[in-house]
Amino acid sequence: MSQSRRTLFTTAGAALLAGAVFSTASTFSTSAFAQAQPARQFEPEVGQAGKDVIWVPTPEALIERMLGMAKVTPADFVMDLGSGDGRTVIAAVKKGARAQGVEYNPDMVEHAKRRAKEAGVGDKAVFVRGDIFETDFSQATVITMYLLPELNLRLRPKLLDMKPGTRLVSHAFTMGDWDPDETATVEGRNAMLWIVPAKVGGNWTLRHAAGSGQATYDLAIQQTYQKVEGTIRQGAYNGKIEDGRMRADMVQFTFTDSAGTKRRFIGKVAGGRMEGALEAGNVANLKWTAERK
Repeated sequence: MSQSRRTLFTTAGAALLAGAVFSTASTFSTSAFAQAQPARQFEPEVGQAGKDVIWVPTPEALIERMLGMAKVTPADFVMDLGSGDGRTVIAAVKKGARAQGVEYNPDMVEHAKRRAKEAGVGDKAVFVRGDIFETDFSQATVITMYLLPELNLRLRPKLLDMKPGTRLVSHAFTMGDWDPDETATVEGRNAMLWIVPAKVGGNWTLRHAAGSGQATYDLAIQQTYQKVEGTIRQGAYNGKIEDGRMRADMVQFTFTDSAGTKRRFIGKVAGGRMEGALEAGNVANLKWTAERK
């Protein structure tokens, strides 16, 4: 090989080697830089799209009012349907309650966990990824929501099947023709409370003390959520129930008997039985019972 060809080969090889060394150094440097940079944490944006709704946070002041309306205590298990950044769950845990958020977006779930940890309740606030329509929330004593009206309506049958006395609180949106038991406004935003009523619709045999004996009636109740109406019969007498209302497992109604005396019944429902106290004219605290036919 001539000297010139050897020189050319040597020069080219050196250049190739130098290039290889530069390339390797450059790759190493870029990799090291990437490893040195922490992964960017997810931060939610108001209005970002979710599965069924966009994300708009509930103001902290309204959350406090909602939990106050539901009378949340350490004895409660609060479930927030569509828990977003976790603020409602965190607030409930700070009141001593057990609380769990259900959120479809996995990034939001992890974000909520970080917020709970920063708030000092990371070991108590629970967040799970899930679809609220496929979630079992039957053990909750309080349900909180900020969903669209049509989603509330889809959930309504399941909510009505919950244990009587369960409290439901919604930010902004209603339950259709199911009127709330209480409404509040904070900073121009509305919150509504519903208390799941016991189911009393149907036919009953009602009895109460009367003199030295007992009066017996046929009671037919029609129930629309917490509102109660119907008829009551005894022999030739037919009367209408007035002022009928449910609150959790408590029932009250009145009717006017054949003698024109108004009778007011207040009692408690337990399955197929009701019992309580009756006021009739000047007589109070008469015991009454009713059994489902």
